Amino acid sequence: MTSRTYVFVHGVWHGGWCWFRVADILRERGHSVSAPTQTGLGERAHLLSKDITIRTFVEDIVAHLQFEDLRDVVLVGHSFGGIPITGVADLLPDRIAKLVYLDAIMLNSGETWMDLLPEDMARDRTDLANQTSGGLSLPPAPPESFGVIRPQDVAFLQSRLTPHPFRTFTTALNLNNPIGNGIPAAYIECTDPPYRPAKVALERAQGFGWPVTRIASGHDAMVTEPLALADILENDLP
Repeated sequence: MTSRTYVFVHGVWHGGWCWFRVADILRERGHSVSAPTQTGLGERAHLLSKDITIRTFVEDIVAHLQFEDLRDVVLVGHSFGGIPITGVADLLPDRIAKLVYLDAIMLNSGETWMDLLPEDMARDRTDLANQTSGGLSLPPAPPESFGVIRPQDVAFLQSRLTPHPFRTFTTALNLNNPIGNGIPAAYIECTDPPYRPAKVALERAQGFGWPVTRIASGHDAMVTEPLALADILENDLP
């Protein structure tokens, strides 16, 4: 099989670390893999500030592609990571061979993450951010809320999840082109159990006519089913 270049973009509270199981499998199969961490999270948690917006997250990945001189990339966004990969596709389409949304959100220009959440969930998360950090960040949810139940996986996440910069939820993604910017795109739905906030994204992907592949995993498939996810990324995407 032809070697590919994968760039993985993590979701809320996570970091590039969450991809290491999938990354190891794909590297062993001869592929190039990188998984940058967004500003203010993971090993970059010391940079947390109210200046971090969704534009920051887009610029993080744009800079990664440019400084690593990555081309013909399979750009994979998980959950909230679907927002920055949409922004990157708008700015650097010539570097991207395919977009993959893993249970991931995509926004239209001018939308925020909060716009897509059920009203009760948006209200609860805003209240929690205000109560715990004065609106600076959202504290991590328990791993079980992502469908993660094996004790070793729960421990893996609990020791690494960090508060998420809250303004990335409330600032809009601005695009010059339609979602995907004409780049081939695919959606992977995590079905066991389904993740409630991803329902709108799945419906949008289906409306765009994107192919949908399903994986019998909770929301954090890269943690709980890394081999199955690697197989889909390598072999099963149209």
